[in-house]
Amino acid sequence: MAQVNPSGGPARAARRRVRGPARALLAMLLTALVVGGAVPYVSGSGRPYLSYLVLAEQEDAAGAALAGAESRAAGGQVVQEYPQIGAVLAYATGGFAGTLRARPGIAAVGTTRTEPVVAPPRLLDGAGDFAAGTDRADRAGRSSTDHARRSTDSARRDSTDRQDGGTVTVPDPSEGDPWNLAMLGGAGARAGDTSTGIRGPAGAPTADALHKVLVAVLDSGVDDTHPDLRAAVDPKASVSCADGRPDARSGSWRPDPGVSESGHGTHVAGIVGATRDGHGITGVAPGVRIAAVRLLGPLGQYYAENIVCGMLWAADHGAKAINNSYFADPWKYNCPEDQDQAALIAAVGRASGYAQRKGAVVVASAGNDGQDLGATRTDERSPNDRVSGPARSRYLGTECIRLPGELPGVVTVTAVNRDGRPSGYSNYGRGRVSLAAPGGDPDSGPQGAIVSDWPGGQYAALAGTSMAAAHVTGAVAVAAALHPDYGSGPLAALLAGTAAAACPPGPYACGARQYFGAGLLALPR
Repeated sequence: MAQVNPSGGPARAARRRVRGPARALLAMLLTALVVGGAVPYVSGSGRPYLSYLVLAEQEDAAGAALAGAESRAAGGQVVQEYPQIGAVLAYATGGFAGTLRARPGIAAVGTTRTEPVVAPPRLLDGAGDFAAGTDRADRAGRSSTDHARRSTDSARRDSTDRQDGGTVTVPDPSEGDPWNLAMLGGAGARAGDTSTGIRGPAGAPTADALHKVLVAVLDSGVDDTHPDLRAAVDPKASVSCADGRPDARSGSWRPDPGVSESGHGTHVAGIVGATRDGHGITGVAPGVRIAAVRLLGPLGQYYAENIVCGMLWAADHGAKAINNSYFADPWKYNCPEDQDQAALIAAVGRASGYAQRKGAVVVASAGNDGQDLGATRTDERSPNDRVSGPARSRYLGTECIRLPGELPGVVTVTAVNRDGRPSGYSNYGRGRVSLAAPGGDPDSGPQGAIVSDWPGGQYAALAGTSMAAAHVTGAVAVAAALHPDYGSGPLAALLAGTAAAACPPGPYACGARQYFGAGLLALPR
C-alpha cells in the first residue's frame, strides 16, 4: 500500500506467517465470517474455487461474450462481464485456465488470487451494472448542520486517539499550516476559494468550475459523512467494486471499519477535494466532485478484478482523473513471463487504456519500498493473500511491474518531504516515474506529514506516495476546470510542463529525473 504511518513503518502491515494450530484457527474464523455474511461468498460444494480474469482477443462486447461462453463451457461460473475491454470474471475449480488458454479467440487467462474460496460471490440485487447511478442521498440541510457537527467533533478530538490498526488521529487542524499546498503554489487563497473577502489567485478556477469536474478515488472507501467531504462525494457516481462487480447500493462506497486500512481512502479523498470553510483541512481542489470507488475487499485485498471494475466505472461516469494509491494484490510486482500475472497486467492495462481514451488521467502512487523501479530488485512480500507459510523471495527483472503505476500512460507519482527533497521511502526510477508531489516525512508528526480527513469526522497525519498521488489528482481537477475541453493527454502534458517550469534549482531538483520525473508538481493557472 502506498502509505507510511506516523511511526515510520509501512502502514500496510506485513501478513504474518501462520502455521499448525494457528492455521486451523484461521480457517475456522474464515468459515465463521462466510456463514456470518461478512465475506460475500456463500457456502459451496467444498471444492476450492479460484477467481480468473478471462480476456478475449477482441476488446469489446463481442469479445466479452466469447470469453463468457468459453468460460462456461470450461466449467466456470461467470460473475461479471467487462464488455468495455472484452473480458469476464469467472470462478472455477481444477484445470480451468489451461483448458481456456487453448481455445480460439482467447488472449489470456489468469487467476487473480492464490488462496481459494469455498464458492463464487453470492448474487446481489443490482450488482454488475456499470450504468447504475441515481441520487440516493438527500443532501438538503447538510451545510446548515456542519458547524454544529464540527464543534462536537473538535471537542471529541482534543485528546489523541488511535484508530484503524494504530493510526494516530490529531485535533482539528482548522486549515492551519498547509505546507503541502504552499509547495504547490496554492497557499493562502487557493483554487476554489469562495470565502467572504477572499479572492483566488489570478487564473485559478472557481468552486463552480471545479464542481463541474468529477474525479474518482479508487481506494478503501470514502466516508462521505465526514464534514470536509459531505459536499464533495457524489453518490450518483460512487460505488463498491470490492469483489469485481459494481455495487451501487447506497453507502456501498463507504469504508468497512472491520477491514484493516479502511481509513486510507478518506484520507486520500480529503487531500484531493476537502471543502474550504475554515475547519478541518482544505483539498487541492475544493469544490470538485468525488466519485468514491471502494476497491478494498472484505479480506483486505485489492485484487485485479476490483481494479478493472473501478477503472471502468470511473471512466463510464465521466471522471477526469482516477486516483490509485495502492498496488494490486496478491503480487506486489507482476511479471509477464508468468501466465497468470501476464493476464493481470493485460486486464488492468486494458482498463487503464479504456479510461484514458474516455478522457481520464490515470494517476498512481509509485510505492513506498525505496526501490529503483528501473533496476533489478527483490520482492519478499508476495503473494500477500496466503494464509500460511512464508512469502516467496523473488528476484525481479525490470520487466516486472507495479500495477497500475507502471502501465503505459499512467502518471506515476513519487513523494517529497516538506523541504522539497525526495522522501527516503519513495520508489523512483528514470523513465518509470512522472511527477513528484508532497508525501511527507513519517517521522516528523503533523508538522511534516500530510494531515487529512479520517473516518468518523476525525483527522490523521500520514506520509507516503499515496498522499503524493492525491495531490496530483487534485491538480488534474484544477487543470480540467481551467481547460474543460482537454482530454487525458493534454491534461497530463499541462501538469508535466507546469511542474518542469516551477521546479527549483538545486542538487535534488528537476535534474534528478529518477526522483522527480518531469518535476515537482505545481498548480496550473
